[in-house]
Amino acid sequence: MAKIIYTHTDEAPLLATYSFLPIIAAYAAKAGVDVETRDISLAGRIIALFPERLTEDQRIDDALAELGDLATKPEANIIKLPNVSASVPQLKAAIAELQSQGYDLPDYPESPDSDEERDVRARYDKVKGSAVNPVLREGNSDRRAPSSVKNYARKHPHRMGAWTPESKTNVATMGQHDFFSNEASVVLEADDTLRIEHVAADGAVTVLKESLPVLAGEVVDGTFMDVAALRRFLSEQVARAKADGVLFSLHLKATMMKVSDPILFGHAVQAFFPTLFEQYGEVLKAAEISPNDGLGALLDAAAKLPEGEAIAAAVTQGLADGPAIAMVDSDKGITNLHVPSDVIVDASMPAMIRQSGHMWGPDGEEADTLAVIPDSSYAGVYQTVIDDCRAHGAFDPATMGSVPNVGLMAKAAEEYGSHDKTFEVPAAGTVRVVSSSGDVLISHAVQPGDVWRACQTKDESIRDWVKLAVTRARATGSPAIFWLDENRAHDANLIAKVDEYLRDHDTDGLTIEIMAPAEATAYSLERIRRGEDTISVTGNVLRDYNTDLFPILELGTSAKMLSIVPLINGGGLFETGAGGSAPKHVQQLVKENYLRWDSLGEFFALAASFEHLSSYADNAGAKVLADTLDKATETFLNEDKGPTRKVGGIDNRGSHFYLALYWAQEIAAQTDNTDLAAVFKPFAERLAADEQKIVDELLAVQGSPADIGGYYRPDPALAEAVMRPSATFNEALASL
Repeated sequence: MAKIIYTHTDEAPLLATYSFLPIIAAYAAKAGVDVETRDISLAGRIIALFPERLTEDQRIDDALAELGDLATKPEANIIKLPNVSASVPQLKAAIAELQSQGYDLPDYPESPDSDEERDVRARYDKVKGSAVNPVLREGNSDRRAPSSVKNYARKHPHRMGAWTPESKTNVATMGQHDFFSNEASVVLEADDTLRIEHVAADGAVTVLKESLPVLAGEVVDGTFMDVAALRRFLSEQVARAKADGVLFSLHLKATMMKVSDPILFGHAVQAFFPTLFEQYGEVLKAAEISPNDGLGALLDAAAKLPEGEAIAAAVTQGLADGPAIAMVDSDKGITNLHVPSDVIVDASMPAMIRQSGHMWGPDGEEADTLAVIPDSSYAGVYQTVIDDCRAHGAFDPATMGSVPNVGLMAKAAEEYGSHDKTFEVPAAGTVRVVSSSGDVLISHAVQPGDVWRACQTKDESIRDWVKLAVTRARATGSPAIFWLDENRAHDANLIAKVDEYLRDHDTDGLTIEIMAPAEATAYSLERIRRGEDTISVTGNVLRDYNTDLFPILELGTSAKMLSIVPLINGGGLFETGAGGSAPKHVQQLVKENYLRWDSLGEFFALAASFEHLSSYADNAGAKVLADTLDKATETFLNEDKGPTRKVGGIDNRGSHFYLALYWAQEIAAQTDNTDLAAVFKPFAERLAADEQKIVDELLAVQGSPADIGGYYRPDPALAEAVMRPSATFNEALASL
């Protein structure tokens, strides 16, 4: 039987799965397609780490490892929903919740001082940050807005905040002594196993990573953030924001960059509250309270100390003395520096640009903002967009063009700042990358506290990336621009490879160019304002940034994108969009039994998955499901059946019902498969006849608290009861 793997992940996408998956399974079964699930949630991955501590009923398999293996095979057909890229505070919260549910899990050791604690820490480190995506992404990314979504956005443009030439919003970035400027890059001539080591001033060698296997043609980079320069820079930006009368906001990616960016975040907390750390820094350190976990965790932990009240007073004074700070929730006093995972650059910057360049201040009002992005690798992209809006005003979703993306990410390409090749330097000396023969390939003089990182990009991934870019340019006729900067060491090596591999393809009649990111941004914006499309061909991190930036401006959200990963060995991975607002959605569900999560990304991924399966498994029924789901989704958009924003309108559950109705009607009306049409005709008629009754049942539960039994690991029975409250719809689906 043909098979689709649907992933159980986290937060709002997981809750939506309880409602949508029964529909998928019922429809797919009629076409001979089996739908299986795999638990790759943060909680599930934590549980899989410690089988020896759990009862037999509690143990679960390592589903992520299983799917990682499947992704290398041609039969792979995986639908991947957004998952938590866990920061340390999120990881600790998930562990605590599981412990409260009866799982005998160890606490997360902040400073392991025994072999047992070091083993525990090493296991937990496997699930921090972007631990899922690099395992599954055995292909490069093709991400774009489906025509149905783009057409809907033009007919029903979302609200854009106005811009004026007087806006004082800007980006602040280092430009020197940062990851960009310190980068060194090499291309390996042969297969090898490298070693990363620290050589202290007295010559003592500490191996940071013993074994780093590499292949011929692979690009290996090393760089570091000069923390002394970073601290000077951050202090200067705090002063600048106050002098300019704008909000201070920090934009990092402490989830994906799980090692590097929490450290940078901690330095920003210290820069904003210098007096606090002058007075109580040693007290906090002795209590193992780290600024890297954010101001919120610091205040919670410090409240238990004898100096707790004085520390809280120092924070209050620091907020009064400094510039106004951007807020995550001004009503609750949650600042930009409270939680490392609250303000993620790829989601926060486009939202700010869409909102007139404003963030929310402590007074609950919008204001111009100094967006602090320490590393200068991609900060210029956002400054270019801000300058364009200041000069030309806000973009018009009704007329603007699109910027689809082809992203380099196969085989963990350009994964940095998050994995076992990122280190906080313990002492002055040199960090170097050494070949098996002892040759020093990369070397940096470093000081204590500097953040050093390496990354790898395999030649096979680059070849496939170039091929995909040419394929998309040929299919669309749009220019394809490689966003690469010859002044960056890594990009210079990629440029040489792109130039070489483009010669393997027929590019006659195509516009394919290479531009530095800021230049490519300006080029794309000029075309956007003319209503023209431009393919951005980017590396992994910039792929993440661009597939939020442009969709949020075009569509109002990045959750409505079609995200296909053609796996190198022939399978397919279908991703369902961004999950950045998922926590707020869960909070609203628990409070009001209302889930605002929009599953449109799941609809697109599912249609693409059926399309892929129909070809691979020669399944005509799957092709019918794909084609009719596309048509149903367009009807869904035109009828405006997405979740509304407030209690009283249809939410995620209602939107699933309407998708099921329109999909059944499309299957019943099609003529390519009369057997399927005959099955779905009475079912579609039943849903249509019971429409009002079903909607009433779905609306009736709203407005009161909902118990799902847990945030990171909801109770399945409770979650299903909450997410499937219409007995009429459930009975109809069971009859199918």
